[in-house]
Amino acid sequence: MSARTTAPEDAYTAEPFVPDRGGLPALRKAAADCRGCPLHRDATRTVFGEGGAHARVMLVGEQPGDQEDRQGRPFVGPAGKLLDRALGEAGIDPKDAYVTNAVKHFKFTRAEPRGRRIHKAPTLRETTACGPWLAAELAVVEPELIVVLGATAGKALLGSSFRVTQVRGTVLEEEIHGRPARLVPTVHPSSVLRADDRETAYQRLVSDLGVAARLL
Repeated sequence: MSARTTAPEDAYTAEPFVPDRGGLPALRKAAADCRGCPLHRDATRTVFGEGGAHARVMLVGEQPGDQEDRQGRPFVGPAGKLLDRALGEAGIDPKDAYVTNAVKHFKFTRAEPRGRRIHKAPTLRETTACGPWLAAELAVVEPELIVVLGATAGKALLGSSFRVTQVRGTVLEEEIHGRPARLVPTVHPSSVLRADDRETAYQRLVSDLGVAARLL
C-alpha cells in the first residue's frame, strides 16, 4: 500500500485529531495540527472558533477567508466587520457570541501563480471531514442558539437539502450532533458585500439577526 493511501488527509475525517477531553484551549491547540483533509496543505494555518466557553449564541459560517487565514482568527475580514455591525444593530453584543466556521482551513484558487487568493467553496466531503471540530465546539459551549450563516454552514449542520433562501429568519428546532438545538438561519455576510442592493441586503440580515436576538 502506498504512503499516499495511508496519509491522514485521505481519510477525510478530523476525528483522530480531536482530543477526548479538555475545553476550548485544548481543542484549539489540537486543531492547529489537524490533517483531517487535504485543505491543510495550502492554508497558512487552522482558523479555530473564538468567543466565551459559555456564550449564549454560536454563529457558524462557511470557512476562513484570506484575512482570517493570515491572522488565524475567524471573521476579521470585511465580512466579519459587517457582521459585527449587524449584530450590534440587531441587539446582540458580538463579545457575547462564539464565532466559528464549518471548515477550519481556507480553500482558495489563484487567478495566476502569484495572484490574489480567491475563495473557493468547500465540498460536502471537506465540510463533513471537519464536522468533528464543530461537534466538539458545540459540546463545550452548549449555546442556547445557533445562527447559521449561509448555505455551506446550513448543509454542514442540517444536511444537503438545506436551502437558506427557504428558511432564513425562521426558528428551527433540530438535533445537531446528538443534542437538541434551536437555529436561526440567515445569509453569510459576504453575500451582502456582493449584493447589487447592499443596503437592502444588509437590512434583511439585521432583521434575521433580530429574530435570534429576541430568543436570547
